[in-house]
Amino acid sequence: MVDPHAPDPTHESLWRPLRLLQASMDADIARVYSDKRIKGLKPSFVMELLRLHAHGPMTISELAESVGRTHSALSQKVAAMRAGGWVRTVPGDDARSKKVTLTDKARGVVGRLAAEWRATEAAIAEIEGEIPYPLSRVVADIEHVLARKSFHDRIAEKLAEDPAWE
Repeated sequence: MVDPHAPDPTHESLWRPLRLLQASMDADIARVYSDKRIKGLKPSFVMELLRLHAHGPMTISELAESVGRTHSALSQKVAAMRAGGWVRTVPGDDARSKKVTLTDKARGVVGRLAAEWRATEAAIAEIEGEIPYPLSRVVADIEHVLARKSFHDRIAEKLAEDPAWE
């Protein structure tokens, strides 16, 4: 039974602004693609497309390892990129394996995607130069803190103190 008077904890979120900021920046990158009439390209595809361009066809496992993602997550992304016409799969080195390769559509824009990547990185460096505490430093500091005690362990400790978790 739902308590209509219970507070909604989702109204408080320290990291929601970060997720919203990233979504806004990704939307701006998507606008850059739209301005150049590159239709249907998601900013989240670009790293994999550039990696395939630089290194040639790869299995999903190889590509996942290359970009630091899980096989499952990359498999879903490859399916979306294939549906968008950016990649296709071809037979691998043996009968059981498949490799992901760029389509002509992707090869036709990969130079522009590399230029966008460089411009985006330069814009981020410019932004970091304008703020007192760069986000890249924040990330490194958080990684250092989490190396001492994981996020999982921190959450588990807080839950152990909350009777609602029992």
